[in-house]
Amino acid sequence: MQCSIGSFSRASRLRPLAAIVPLIVGLHAAHAAPPLPSGGQFAAGSGSITGGGRSLVIDQTSTRGVIDWKSFSIGSGRQVTFNNGNGATLNRVTGGDPSTILGQLTASGSVYLINPQGVVIGPGGVVATGGRFVASSLNASDAAFMKGGDLTFSGDGRGVVMNLGKIGSSGGDVFLVSRTAAVNAGSIDAPKGSAELATGAQVLLHDSSSGQQIFVQTGSQGTVANAGVIRAAQASLQAADGNVYALAGNNAAIRATGTAKRDGHVWLVADQGAVHAAGTLAATNGNGSGGTVETRAATLDVANANVVAGEWSLSSPTLAIDSATANALSRSLANGTSVNAQSGGDLTVNGNVRWNGNASLTLGAAHDVTVAQASTIANTGGGNLTLRADANGVDNGGSVTNRGTIDWSGSTGIVSALYDMNGSYAPGTLLTHAGWTAAPYSGVVTQITAYKLVNTLADLGGVSQNLAGNYALGKDIDASATAYPNFFTPIGATPDTPFTGQFDGFGHSIDRLASSDSSSSGYVGMFGVIGASGVVRDIELTNASVGGGAPGTYGLLAAQNNGLITYASTSGDLSFGGFGGGGNGGLVGANNGRIERSSSSATVGFQGPSGGLVGVNTGTIAQSYATGNVTGGSHASVGGLVAFNNGTITQSYATGSTGGQTGDGGLVYDNGSAGVINESFAVGQVGGDGPPFAGYGGIAALNEGVIGSNVYWNRDTTTRTNAVAVDNGTAPGDANGLSNAQMRVPGNFASWNFGAGGAWTMPANATHPVLSWEQARP
Repeated sequence: MQCSIGSFSRASRLRPLAAIVPLIVGLHAAHAAPPLPSGGQFAAGSGSITGGGRSLVIDQTSTRGVIDWKSFSIGSGRQVTFNNGNGATLNRVTGGDPSTILGQLTASGSVYLINPQGVVIGPGGVVATGGRFVASSLNASDAAFMKGGDLTFSGDGRGVVMNLGKIGSSGGDVFLVSRTAAVNAGSIDAPKGSAELATGAQVLLHDSSSGQQIFVQTGSQGTVANAGVIRAAQASLQAADGNVYALAGNNAAIRATGTAKRDGHVWLVADQGAVHAAGTLAATNGNGSGGTVETRAATLDVANANVVAGEWSLSSPTLAIDSATANALSRSLANGTSVNAQSGGDLTVNGNVRWNGNASLTLGAAHDVTVAQASTIANTGGGNLTLRADANGVDNGGSVTNRGTIDWSGSTGIVSALYDMNGSYAPGTLLTHAGWTAAPYSGVVTQITAYKLVNTLADLGGVSQNLAGNYALGKDIDASATAYPNFFTPIGATPDTPFTGQFDGFGHSIDRLASSDSSSSGYVGMFGVIGASGVVRDIELTNASVGGGAPGTYGLLAAQNNGLITYASTSGDLSFGGFGGGGNGGLVGANNGRIERSSSSATVGFQGPSGGLVGVNTGTIAQSYATGNVTGGSHASVGGLVAFNNGTITQSYATGSTGGQTGDGGLVYDNGSAGVINESFAVGQVGGDGPPFAGYGGIAALNEGVIGSNVYWNRDTTTRTNAVAVDNGTAPGDANGLSNAQMRVPGNFASWNFGAGGAWTMPANATHPVLSWEQARP
């Protein structure tokens, strides 16, 4: 009989999945299964095996143990109990019969059951463990098991591993592993762990407290199927080159409900095979937010899937969205599940995707994305749509073509089309919302926007060829090739030739960009001048620097900003010792526009007006901060955030030390007559190494404008008891100089909003407030 199940398993790959369960039940019903395991002896570890008749008890005295059995089956009405504490017991069957569990198997700890002929928990069978339960037809090393940690399963065992009953682990995981077929047609409950089914010739079990644990290292063209119910913190069905079936049930076929350590995550993976998903797949994180469902295969069949999660990720080398798949996407999007569909080649939408709500849809392709004629993608609500060609960022000429309709007339969301620099964009029919306005601080200009992708350093240089265009970073860029003497030439080098388009980093970074002024225009940064209509957003410059030394205006992101910068950050060095008379800042040299929700940790050390974020400000700086140290020589005017302010600074702060020789302030050097500062603070040490021209102040050296009564400084860390050294305007009194202890108490910041939706928050163990958006950004 042992050959029957193996033969069935090989043949089952060619039969409809519906045939698997009844045939397995019939085969096992034909077995005269022993009522209890027999011939058991400890091969490693220690303990005793007692009982008989209707029950068997294994008392294990070592933390881990290995028992070799001649047979291991449990008849109806029989019970096997493992008293193994919090330890683990590996049970290996050396005889020729499969294991059939029709009774009860219980354990205080973990139980591993290895039988090359297969393991089936029958319709009345119950497995209940305090730790992990593993059933496998592949073998594992005794030594590796006894050592603990990662465990490799391999071998020629071709038996089916199937659950038709109930498997529950109150404190661990449930793993079903087979070379041929791993099937759940009953119920699996692992509320604190993961439930994972896998087929392969070699499978790695990697202990992880937060992510996927089973990885198929060598495929076997096996079948993995769930036709029952899986409830766990995380769930995975994996067959490297076979078929994965997630079938419909009366309730959620697979439900992953995360814990504090495990996000809710469902994996359906057959990288060289097929995934067939039907029914409900649900994933929820432990905090109640939406989890992730991931379907990845050479062939995806998801037309009957209904995904309830935070995100549904689909990827395939040949993904196509026909009308049935479009319906599945629409159904899942309507559930509030954002969908990210990626094709390894071209991606064509040949159906209608319509949904109401705030879920977002991303359609990406390694080459081209096309919306076919007579197809419509439409949202009512606040959903976003991203169409991304050249998804791998390899400059392959990928294009976005809309031959159908993109209808956002009833939506407050945005649509982004991203195509290669050498590709093309065909907008087709675009319908926008007449009353659309951009979300606060987003920097988005139009509801539907097409961007050329910047994937390389050469692409970045190409932006200068059309200063009014719309661009987006397609991936992180290594700009180390711009080191001396191959400096990067600023984009929009002069006020007469500014950058007036949009540049969206989409969260990507540019590393080690070194800019210099080869034309001697005096404007040095990644951007020389951002014009009044120019927008730069959601970008990070890391380890950036500038080169030169001639008098001018210097900033790592931009020398001068007349437009809008939002969600930008810089780190690096702006301290080569030049004379930046027009302003020198870690982010921007001179700001005449608006900077919001941006930051810099760069070191600044120029002559002239030098600020951690901005050198000279006549515009607006909102909800931004600087953490870098600022120094200067005998001609430097130094402020932790801004040197000269004749604009507005609101809800911002500086934490870096300042060390100018002409005097400096923790927040600004000079708040001019038109300068206004409110709801801000400084904590960095203030003080230079020479006789000050103006003096040193916790907030400012000089004040001729208005510094609100809701502006504070840390008198302990700044070492300053006065807000302003020379005050010819309005400034707060000495009481606004707070101690280290007082800086940790939200109530000491009068009128500041630390509540839900407020600008500020005080994280646990923080030494000062931080901006709420900092905590919200990944």
